[in-house]
Amino acid sequence: MSKKNVLLLLGPNLNMVGIREKGVYGDETAEDIARQVCAYAADLGWNCDVFQSNHEGDLIDKIHEAREKYDGVVLNAGALTHYSYALRDAIASVKAVPFVETHMSNIHAREEFRHVSVIAPVCAGQISGFGKVSYFLALEALKHLM
Repeated sequence: MSKKNVLLLLGPNLNMVGIREKGVYGDETAEDIARQVCAYAADLGWNCDVFQSNHEGDLIDKIHEAREKYDGVVLNAGALTHYSYALRDAIASVKAVPFVETHMSNIHAREEFRHVSVIAPVCAGQISGFGKVSYFLALEALKHLM
């Protein structure tokens, strides 16, 4: 059996984790968290790539690439979660690959505009509110989906 390939896909401003809104996102840098997520994936026997972009089109291109390259995707789309129908359509076009929508903060306990996710209907599920542990839980979900 070949090794599974997973992608941690991070949207706008998530490169600023550890710098911005520490009360919401904590002190650890985005790079430190990404390393920990990939180490967790390696413990599951998987390869893990990380891609972060502040540009919607780059994220869409990476989602399209997932069709050929990845067995599962952990996606924190940041603010795009709430209004990007283009991102939603890209995820829907890659049906064979499970996507787990992930958020470090509890989006349902924050500002009202964050309560709605336009990508949720095309993802396998949503995990939010557990800080960086949300990413580890998303990997556990992928373990059962792939």
